[in-house]
Amino acid sequence: MIGGVNMKIKIINPNTTDSMTQSIFDAAMTVARPDTEIIAVSPDKGPVSIENFHDEYASIIGVMEEVHKGIEEKFDAYIIACYGDPGLYAAREIVDVPVIGIAEASIHLATMVASKFSIVTVIPRIKLLIEEVVQKYGLADRCASIRTTDMSVLDF
Repeated sequence: MIGGVNMKIKIINPNTTDSMTQSIFDAAMTVARPDTEIIAVSPDKGPVSIENFHDEYASIIGVMEEVHKGIEEKFDAYIIACYGDPGLYAAREIVDVPVIGIAEASIHLATMVASKFSIVTVIPRIKLLIEEVVQKYGLADRCASIRTTDMSVLDF
């Protein structure tokens, strides 16, 4: 049921690292309403982390398989829990419920509270992918910087 009551949300972690999926689920549960059902999943196949274009592209089939499964399971919304938003537009093409990408959502939220925003991310090789994401959402002119660290996705 939509409207905040008995909502069923499927969170798709596009990588195959179960511990990360569990962490994502745990974080979601801290902010979900008590009557919201959260299901967090990882694809059966795909990269263990997503840190470049190759990883992102390799993850999209698994994301779409999880979206297809969700159609039969009657989810009210989907969240793609990866900052590259892999498969976001493709998922939106096949379901008639909201599909939220965490990059798109956070970037738009940042522009609602400030005229410029910055992104702090993982290893340097991911910077080009993040630049493309910001460009895709039409907000490159409002992005002050994209800063990388020496940490990989799996360090979290």
